[in-house]
Amino acid sequence: MPMDILYRKISQNDTDEVLNMMRVFYVSDALYTNGSEDIFRANIENALCGSKYLEGYVILQNQTIIGYAMLAKSFSTEFGRECIWLEDLYIKEGYRGRGIISGFIQFVKNEHQNKILRLEVERENKGAIKAYEKAGFKTLPYSQFYYLKD
Repeated sequence: MPMDILYRKISQNDTDEVLNMMRVFYVSDALYTNGSEDIFRANIENALCGSKYLEGYVILQNQTIIGYAMLAKSFSTEFGRECIWLEDLYIKEGYRGRGIISGFIQFVKNEHQNKILRLEVERENKGAIKAYEKAGFKTLPYSQFYYLKD
C-alpha cells in the first residue's frame, strides 16, 4: 500500500466529492441496486451527525480524495458479537489495484477489534473477491435476502 494514504471520517466539506463517488459506485456492477440522491444524502447526513449505526470515511492520497467507505454497525447473533458491515468501499478508477482497500480493511480491523467484519460482493467482481480473501475474509455458504416495503 502506498505510504501517503490517509483514512479519516468524512466532514461536511467532503459532501460533494462523496456524492459524486456514490453516483459512480451505485451504477457499477459492484451493486445490485442503483440507490438514489435521497439515499446518498441520507447516508452522508447520518455519517456526519454521528449516528450510532453509521460511520463514513474518505480515503486520501496527498490530500486528494480518492475513495470513500461507509461502515454500518449491528449485532450478529450468529457470531455472538458486534458486527461492522463494510457497506460501501469505493476507490476511483485510476487508484485501484494498489492495496488501498486492503489498507482500509486493516484500519477497520484495528479500529474495531473483537468485532466481526462482514461485507457483500457481487460474484462477478473477481478483483474485489480476491482482495477480500487476501484480507482474511471467508465466504459464507448462503444467500442473503432483503425486504423493503415500497
